[in-house]
Amino acid sequence: MNATNAELFARAQAAIPGGVNSPVRAFRSVGGTPRFLVSAKGAHVTDAEGRDYVDLVAGWGPAILGHADARVVAAVQDAASRGLSFGSSTPAETELAELVEARVAPVEQLRLVSTGTEATMSAIRLARGFTGRELLVKFAGHYHGHSDGLLAEAGSGLATFALPGSAGVPADIAALTLVVPYNDLDALAAVFAEHGDRIAAVIVEAAAANMGVVPPALGFNRALVELAHAHGALVISDEVLTGFRVSEAGWWGIEARDEASAYTPDLMTFGKVIGGGMPVAALGGRAEVMQQLAPLGPVYQAGTLSGNPVAVAAGIATLRAADAEVYAKLDAAAATISEATSAALAAEGVAHRVQRAGNLFSFVFGEAVAGVEVRDYATVLRQESWRYAPFFHSMLDQGVSLPPSVFEAWFVTAAHDDAAIGRIVDALPAAAKAAAAATAPVG
Repeated sequence: MNATNAELFARAQAAIPGGVNSPVRAFRSVGGTPRFLVSAKGAHVTDAEGRDYVDLVAGWGPAILGHADARVVAAVQDAASRGLSFGSSTPAETELAELVEARVAPVEQLRLVSTGTEATMSAIRLARGFTGRELLVKFAGHYHGHSDGLLAEAGSGLATFALPGSAGVPADIAALTLVVPYNDLDALAAVFAEHGDRIAAVIVEAAAANMGVVPPALGFNRALVELAHAHGALVISDEVLTGFRVSEAGWWGIEARDEASAYTPDLMTFGKVIGGGMPVAALGGRAEVMQQLAPLGPVYQAGTLSGNPVAVAAGIATLRAADAEVYAKLDAAAATISEATSAALAAEGVAHRVQRAGNLFSFVFGEAVAGVEVRDYATVLRQESWRYAPFFHSMLDQGVSLPPSVFEAWFVTAAHDDAAIGRIVDALPAAAKAAAAATAPVG
């Protein structure tokens, strides 16, 4: 007899801190027992108890084609048969870099790493090395990985030197990061007016998707770049979540279609889709900046598993298969599911707002946010987040796996066919009733 999810979680808690290797998996935000998954195919995942779920997590984004896509699996198997890791350069690394550069014009050169955290950390070091400056500007609610300087929280006032957002982060390191409200150009201008000659870079999610989905205001990214460049600072556009998922060229590609919003960041970071489910990430940008990396320049960055041949094979296969038809399927599935969810919530009188950035979407709950434009983290935090847990568990009980936090994006895949979408839609009325019946926690 297979172990239950509860038994597996108890065992994991004895061996692993909190029973998980990434905090959101612990279900602390929604309560209950995490599901331990043992297999996945297409739009579906299966847990250790043998239960099938229609999946709207998609590995947090990389399963753009669907889980265990035959083309990706074959590429990985072929690469693995020739060796798992060489510690030397391989032709496939260049092939993946060329695929990215062909899709995203601002990327003239690319350096492969293993995780999104590593990519953003390296991009910041590179920006500091290139400019000779120390300060970094980030936006409240944006997540760029768990390196020390990026776990900063905003203090009081328009923007302050940040305090550590995690134990173990020295205050002196956190103080090198300035936190500004998202979509607030006046706040950003004020920071540059006071600290402009010390700011190395502004790092920004191309479209925010780690506080729920909060897209940039029209022209915000363009204005941000112009402001930073006027003060000699670089811009790092973080497309770890949006890159190659919301379009062939990520969020940058969507905005590049409109002259009023087009912009050119100095550096970009990628993860998720670029690895097709394997640990691959990258930083890239204009050659003048990238060539400050060792061995050409003085900014050191290295990684034994960077450009791992098996992982790179998955990325190449995924990007080659992610064509216009795939993006059309993603957009259509996202539209159908988000509209159906909104309709079900409305039918039960649950005030809410749909948040969209391309085919990424999420929901905020409550009257305080339903009728306003949600453009920053402070507004996101005004929602009735307690309505999400009962909604989540109702969907899970009916065989639909959602992100276990209201502050995460929902992800579709090209494998979400009519049958999979139908199961999601059928589960929504009961989930909406559960959200409507929820009561705010006391205290």
